[in-house]
Amino acid sequence: MPTPFKTIGVIGKASDPRIAETLSLLYGYLKQQRYEVIIARDSAGLIEDVSVESCDMDALGARCDLIIAIGGDGTFLSAARAMAEYDKPLIGINLGRLGFLVDISPNELPEKLHAILQGRHKEEKRYLLRTKIVRAGQVIHEETAANEVVIHRWVTPSMIEIVTKIDNVFLNSQRSDGLIVSTPTGSTAYSLSAGGPILYPSLNALVLVPLNPHTLSNRPIVIHDSAEIEITFCQTKQINALVTCDQIEIPEVLISDKILIKKDPKPIRILHPEDHEYFQILRKKLNWSSGYPSQDYVIES
Repeated sequence: MPTPFKTIGVIGKASDPRIAETLSLLYGYLKQQRYEVIIARDSAGLIEDVSVESCDMDALGARCDLIIAIGGDGTFLSAARAMAEYDKPLIGINLGRLGFLVDISPNELPEKLHAILQGRHKEEKRYLLRTKIVRAGQVIHEETAANEVVIHRWVTPSMIEIVTKIDNVFLNSQRSDGLIVSTPTGSTAYSLSAGGPILYPSLNALVLVPLNPHTLSNRPIVIHDSAEIEITFCQTKQINALVTCDQIEIPEVLISDKILIKKDPKPIRILHPEDHEYFQILRKKLNWSSGYPSQDYVIES
């Protein structure tokens, strides 16, 4: 089967010294298979080849048919946010700890990668969240997130008081340490550790999870992902809040600001090996059913 990809871009976590060996292995394999390979500029120095071609992230998205990210889920999500507007598929090679999204380990190279490059793969779409900070009627900051948007209390011992509306309909007010708005992708990240549910990746849903709410009846809620979420503050005195979009911080959000969160219309495209199965990943990564054999089993009545 002819490969649908000609030019492949590679992004790695340049600050991780473990990446050099895997990056060199991947680069050598792709060149041997006669692909045009372009390395993200901050990672290119890890390859001992003076002829290696490199470019910045924007050019990588414009020039390549496929992007391969080497690292953990954080590296993959950074690459996904950068590539979303170019509608280029991504493959993840896992050097991290959990790896819900990066599902090829270095010892599986090049077998699983070769199959994907030949068109034998599963493709799924994951949607991002777009966050706008509105001050005095003007958008002062925009950012995207693949996992979650989090509103935190910042540099204050007090809880923050926030009001949440869904499609301009009042949901609730709460005193808490903050609020997580998570995609299905992010439901196995911060949201999970805060007591939120796991959402199947293809669900058209978002989950709102309060952080240490003052009222214990304030529980996580799942809503449709077409909704626009509006968050405002109801403090009587000025405090600063911190908004994070995945690992990107938006500091010095004022209590007079409005935070608007909505699904971005452009999804990211992820290519998985043919044997990719989400429930199997949950069992493995979260150590579920560790007392049972790995194969499917039936409990008899």
